[in-house]
Amino acid sequence: MINLLIVLLGAVIGANQPGGVTKPTRQTNGALAAQTNDPVEKEYQKLVEDDDAAQAEVDTWIEENNRFAAKGAGVPAADLNQRIQQKFDPIRKRYEDFIQRHPNHARVRVAYASFLGDMHDEDGSQQQLEKALELDTNNPAVYNNLANIYGHEGPVKKAFEYYARAIELSPLEPVYYHNFGTTVYLFRKDAREFYGITEQQVFDKALELYAKAIKLDPTNFPLASDVAQTYYGIKPTRTEDALIAWTNALHIAHDDVEREGVYLHFARLKLHAERFAEARAHLSAVTNEMYADLKKRLARNIEEQERQAKAAKETNGPPAVEKK
Repeated sequence: MINLLIVLLGAVIGANQPGGVTKPTRQTNGALAAQTNDPVEKEYQKLVEDDDAAQAEVDTWIEENNRFAAKGAGVPAADLNQRIQQKFDPIRKRYEDFIQRHPNHARVRVAYASFLGDMHDEDGSQQQLEKALELDTNNPAVYNNLANIYGHEGPVKKAFEYYARAIELSPLEPVYYHNFGTTVYLFRKDAREFYGITEQQVFDKALELYAKAIKLDPTNFPLASDVAQTYYGIKPTRTEDALIAWTNALHIAHDDVEREGVYLHFARLKLHAERFAEARAHLSAVTNEMYADLKKRLARNIEEQERQAKAAKETNGPPAVEKK
């Protein structure tokens, strides 16, 4: 089994670390259908509910083990992965049995494709999605999830088309704008060619898509964090815009872990702008042990860059005063 622990663990804490953009989000079929007496639909709904419950339970295991590991008491990754596999194996078998009995049920194929994607079976996931698209050409989740695969495997330009189609079918779903923005941001060359725009316009397009996602989901901290992190890749650096984005994320942080993660980003940006005293002030607010290494590294960088800045200033001397 692929090291699922590492993958899921990254999803839990990745948004709190400086740098990086999270991967696009898969979607199943949105909210479950209303209560029905159809036994097939009731079975499908129960399967999806149990899948979601298993995913949530596994996420809890990983979060708990991460906390214990920080104190030197976590279980080995191999043991946790085995436990995770044992949890998911019955869900996989139920999906396969349902599809064998109901091969034309499009929505279960979308849900199973999402499950397979989380298991890193991208080929299997794509096969289920393509079959779902044959059965239902108006399901936005199918276009979103296929676009995620095309963004990873190619052709990237097809991903742009499929995200746009998902948004056309479901314009109030923030996940689609988020995923679309991330793909535009990451594949700037393809975006320049596909849309006939400059790199700066590509950045603007990605940020515009992110802004729509945030407007639709204004309390989503991972989303706000993801948006703020994109500024690290934008050149020339838009420092003030980045600080505004991180300030927005700070306002909706849920706990000290998320808040202190934002303080690290503040410190990193202030360091880049040579605002050394402000950078130190942000670092002083970080006390969680999980950030200890990052904090030390940033503190060293602040000291070194401030020393270099002072040396450069002494070498160059004060600016010349124009004689009148």
